[in-house]
This record gives sequence, C-alpha cells and structure tokens, in this order.
Amino acid sequence: MYFQNEEKLIALGKKLGESLEAKDVIILTGDLGAGKTTLTKGIAQGLGIHQMIKSPTYTIVRQYEGRLPLYHLDVYRIGDDPDSIDLDDFLFGDGVTVIEWGELLGESLPDDYLEIILAHSEEGREVSTHAVGTRAQLLEEALHHG
Repeated sequence: MYFQNEEKLIALGKKLGESLEAKDVIILTGDLGAGKTTLTKGIAQGLGIHQMIKSPTYTIVRQYEGRLPLYHLDVYRIGDDPDSIDLDDFLFGDGVTVIEWGELLGESLPDDYLEIILAHSEEGREVSTHAVGTRAQLLEEALHHG
C-alpha cells in the first residue's frame, strides 16, 4: 500500500483504530521519519482520542484516554533492555498498545500482534503488514479489505 501524504496515512491509522479492541498490540517498524507517530495519530483518532499525539521518544510511554486507553511506547532507547520497563502493564492491560521500534523487543513481544512496516518511497510512504496470531490476522484483513 502506498500513501502520498500524511492525511492518507492518518486515515489508514483511523481505520485501524476504529477496529481495535482491548489488549490489541500494534508494532510500528520503520526508519526515522517514516511515519510511525503520524500513523499513531490516526489510530488515536479511531479510538476517539482528541489530544495531541506526540512521539514518546524521551518519555518511553505516553498514555491517552479515549474509547479505550492508548499506550504509545517508543522502545528505541530500551530495545536491548526490555526489562527496564514493565511491558506487561501495557501488553496485558485494558487498552491498546502501539510500540514504535517494537521489533527491537525480540522475544519479549507477545504471541499476538500486528506489525506495520513503514518505508520511504517515491510515492510517499510504503506500508506493509505482518500479522502474528489470530487476532492480528483479523486486524490485518480489516485493514486491507474492510
């Protein structure tokens, strides 16, 4: 999937956010500036969150309240030491967890998550997905066909 601008990327996130349920985990993978936080803005809109979404790079975790709580994590700075924060509070909480740079967590990832890979392209942003687990497969299908 290709997205020419931020508005289209936000719309994709919003579509995803509208179908998310408690305990859903989204992993965002991509280089700096690929659109991870932009996509999260859309996910937040889909969850009915109207606060400004900011990158949690320096705070590690930001929490927002909407239809469901949104836990927005950036684990770039702790990638090789996932035990430095209690991931279980977020992964098994009553909200939705979006983790930027989540691929760095390796074996600490849950059994069910949807990975969204963002990359720069001549058309803007290229977005691909990788579902791990049954719930993630449902989300992936809804994103592509729903």
